[in-house]
Amino acid sequence: MTLPSIATAVVQWQASHGRNHLPWQQTRDPYRVWLSEIMLQQTQVSTVLGYYQRFLDAFPDVASLAAAPQDAVLALWSGLGYYSRARNLHQCAQTVMEQWGGAFPQTAEELATLPGIGRSTAGAISSFCFSERVPILDANVRRVLTRVLAFDADLAQSRNEKQLWEFAQQLCPTQNLQEAMPRYTQGLMDLGATVCLPRKPECGRCPVAALCKSREQGDVLAYPVKTGKIKRTAESWWLMALIRAPEPGATEVFLHKRPHGGIWGGLHCLPVFQDEASIQAAIGQLPGRWECRVHPSIAHVLTHKDLLLHPISVAVSDQVTGPPNLQGAWCRQWRELGLPAPVRKWLDALLGAQPFGEN
Repeated sequence: MTLPSIATAVVQWQASHGRNHLPWQQTRDPYRVWLSEIMLQQTQVSTVLGYYQRFLDAFPDVASLAAAPQDAVLALWSGLGYYSRARNLHQCAQTVMEQWGGAFPQTAEELATLPGIGRSTAGAISSFCFSERVPILDANVRRVLTRVLAFDADLAQSRNEKQLWEFAQQLCPTQNLQEAMPRYTQGLMDLGATVCLPRKPECGRCPVAALCKSREQGDVLAYPVKTGKIKRTAESWWLMALIRAPEPGATEVFLHKRPHGGIWGGLHCLPVFQDEASIQAAIGQLPGRWECRVHPSIAHVLTHKDLLLHPISVAVSDQVTGPPNLQGAWCRQWRELGLPAPVRKWLDALLGAQPFGEN
């Protein structure tokens, strides 16, 4: 395949029409660029902006992030979803401190060995921070390049994905890399996010429209080609909210930490039961005095799964230690822990937003 020369047009377009105002674009500090790239994985820029600044306020450098308790990291991440990113973020910071002396490696190949950094993220960091001539291939850039090249091979097959990576490498700039590589990489991202859209591409605004083979064919929406799609599933979870007031003005919630892997892995959460009979049986085994209340269900949408949450609050006496056969602990400062966003929001509504101990 003869590849078009798109680098110059993309670089020039990015300088005048691309996104140049985002906070992580004003730095070549690999810590800040890495943080933004991890947060932006499957998350919109508008959502990331607030989280990004709060993370920098709490952890201004890789050393402070590495030294932080994982619960503090997960608490700040709550609401961003895909919590494995937060766990990998923390582990990556510790690896950079322990194995790289606190300095991020400067090549994509080495960056890709760090926890949570895949090939595309490694390419973005090395391109933005060190002007390395390496490609990226996130979802937006994949769409741009397959359309420009009319690349019709099925990307569900690894050999075709590998071929597209090779084409992406060849398309990278070859001159003035110090300036061109960061702008080219950002330019492809910007085109995918603002111009070469999934369903309504604005080809009239595209700087490489004249070189775009799919536009020439009149079939832009046919790309990219990928047959393997994940089917959506649905689950119902029953949540037990055990609440007690061991002293005036203080409220405690019983929480346990979910196992790593799966939904909300590593987060603190209300005990989860798979059906109503199971949670009612567990409530019936509670010692002491208690008062039970069933609350309206909560619909929570994940990327490939719909969760229907059924919370039941149980106000218990001070002497109740916790549900039998369930590990966990009573938590007074639960707002400081990493909780799933819908659980945090529901508890806030149930218990009130004022600090514990204040009337």
